[in-house]
Amino acid sequence: QVQLVESGGGLVQVGGSLRLSCAISGRTLSVGWFRQGAGKEREFVAAIKIIGGRTAYADSVKGRFTISRDNAKDTLYLQMNSLKPEDTAVYYCAARTYYTNVLRTTSTDYNFWGQGTQVTVSS
Repeated sequence: QVQLVESGGGLVQVGGSLRLSCAISGRTLSVGWFRQGAGKEREFVAAIKIIGGRTAYADSVKGRFTISRDNAKDTLYLQMNSLKPEDTAVYYCAARTYYTNVLRTTSTDYNFWGQGTQVTVSS
């Protein structure tokens, strides 16, 4: 069984930065971040392989967000810079426990989820 607990969300002004954390318990093969804005569908943000560290990003966050993991601390991070109002959403940590050769960007490809943390970017 895998448990994921996000933290680090909050209110930030346009252009500001936040770092989200996700404490992971249990064995996972790849982990990622998704987000869901009000009235919108859940969308992929970034993902990383636990072994090897290969990453993938949504086009909307490339160059602004960085996903990383500290395997010794069993923690996943999402560093978010140059935040925009459209980044406002609930951010979810997700984990996949079965093998895939490529990083997955669809929510149905992940089988464990955290409870989410709110990020609000004010203009």
